[in-house]
Amino acid sequence: MSTVTTTPPAPAAGRSARNLVDMVFRARELSLVAALVVLVGVTAVANSNFLSGQGVKDILLNTSILALLAVGQSAVVMTRNIDLSVGSVVGLVAFTTGDFLSADHSRGIVSVVILGIAIGAACGLINGLLVSFCRVPALVVTLGTLYVIQGVDYYLAHGRQINAVDLPPGLLDLGNGSVLGVPYLPLITVLIMLAMGFYLRSYPSGREFYAIGSSPEAALLAGIPVRRRVLAAYLLSGALAGLGGVLWLARFGTVVADSANGWELLVVSAVVVGGVAITGGVGSVYGATLGALLLTTIGSALVVLRVNPFWQQAVTGALLLLAISVDRVLALRVARLLRRRNVRRV
Repeated sequence: MSTVTTTPPAPAAGRSARNLVDMVFRARELSLVAALVVLVGVTAVANSNFLSGQGVKDILLNTSILALLAVGQSAVVMTRNIDLSVGSVVGLVAFTTGDFLSADHSRGIVSVVILGIAIGAACGLINGLLVSFCRVPALVVTLGTLYVIQGVDYYLAHGRQINAVDLPPGLLDLGNGSVLGVPYLPLITVLIMLAMGFYLRSYPSGREFYAIGSSPEAALLAGIPVRRRVLAAYLLSGALAGLGGVLWLARFGTVVADSANGWELLVVSAVVVGGVAITGGVGSVYGATLGALLLTTIGSALVVLRVNPFWQQAVTGALLLLAISVDRVLALRVARLLRRRNVRRV
C-alpha cells in the first residue's frame, strides 16, 4: 500500500502567508495605540488641562489634515514609490482657492472643494505620468515638482496674504465648526480613511497596490496593470492633497505662499511610523492615520510640558528611524517563518 503525500494548494498557502503578515502588522498598529495611551496618560498626569475638551479638539483638528495626506501617501508608498510634493500642493491649493473665494464670496464652498481637488489631481497626474510611464525615479520627480509647485505658488502670491476676513463665514465654519461636538475636519478624514481602507482590502484592484509593492516584476507577469495603478496612486495622493489645501484654508483662514512648507517629510514620517513599509507592499491607511495622530499628540504633549520645540523634530526623526528598523526586522522574521512553514509542508 503506497503512501501519498499531499501538499496544500497554492491559494491556501498564499492566504496563510497573507494572514501571517496581517497578524504581524496588526500587532504593530496595536503597539501604536498602546504608545498613544501611555503618552496621553503621562502628559495628563503632568498637566490635567491636556485632556480638556478644547485640548482634545485641538489635537483632532491638528491631526485631521496630516492624516488625510497620510492616507494618500500610503497608497503611493505601498507601490514602492514616494510623493514629496504633497506639502507644496497643499500650499498652492490653499492660496489659489483662497484667492478665488476672496474675489467673490458668492462662489460656493462645493465649487472651491472641486477646484482644490482638481488642482491637486493635476499635480498628481504629472507626478504619476513621469514615474509610471516615463520611468523617472519617484524621488527625483516629486522632489522636482515640489520646487516647481512652490515656485508657481510664490509667483501667484507676489508677497500677498489671504486673511480670514476675506473669506466667507461658511468656509471658516467648515474648518472650525462641529456636529454633536465633533469637529467637521476629523469626520471628513475618518470617512475618507474608512473608504480607502475598505477599497484596498476588499477590491482586487485595491489588493493590486500591495502586489506591486511586494514585487513590481511579479505583478507585471501576473497581468496587473502596474503603470495604471501607480498613476492612480499618485492621482489619489494629489487629489487628497488638494482637498487638504482647502481644509487648511478653512482651518487657519490666514494663508501665505509657503503654507505647509516642510510637511512632506512629516507626512512620510506619519506613514512609515504607522507601519506602511517604505519598501512597499505592507501596511494600511489605519496605521498611517494612527502614525499621524501619534506625531501630532507628541507635538502637543511637548508644548504642554513646555519642552523645547527642537525636541519634537528630534523625536519625529528618532521614531522614523525606529520604524524603518522595525519594518526591516519584521520583514526578515516573516520571511524566515514563511520559509520554515513551506519546508514543513513539502
